[in-house]
Amino acid sequence: MIALLFSHAHIFWLTLGGLLLAAEMLGASGYLLWCGVAAVLTGLLVWVVPLGWEWQGVCFAVLTMVAAFLWWRWLSTRKQQEPGEVLNQRGHQLIGRHLRLETDLVDGRGHVRVADSSWPVMADSDLVAGTEIVVIAVEGITLKVQAL
Repeated sequence: MIALLFSHAHIFWLTLGGLLLAAEMLGASGYLLWCGVAAVLTGLLVWVVPLGWEWQGVCFAVLTMVAAFLWWRWLSTRKQQEPGEVLNQRGHQLIGRHLRLETDLVDGRGHVRVADSSWPVMADSDLVAGTEIVVIAVEGITLKVQAL
């Protein structure tokens, strides 16, 4: 059995890579992903260029470290989203959002549906149902809107 494994080492590495990638799907938070990718790459390399088991292990270790380092570099250069000042202020998060009126605004006041909630709205003029509006400000819990 060991002789068969040594004669077809690429099958071992490809299988190991597949198992590591499958284990990653169970929730290993990304680490097994890069080990699995390194194992698959090692399997492909051993398939093309026959290497001794020592060099296979070194190749796997180096590829794992390189993949983890590149992933860390990519994550560190990504723009981190700051929660900012609008955290837990749903009304302020709606500023700039485009909506459609379902009912007429009478005296510049009414309600609009946003997802599963209804918000009071206020506009400078009366608007008819079906008008496209944009939220321009928030006053208390009332959305200040204008027609597009």
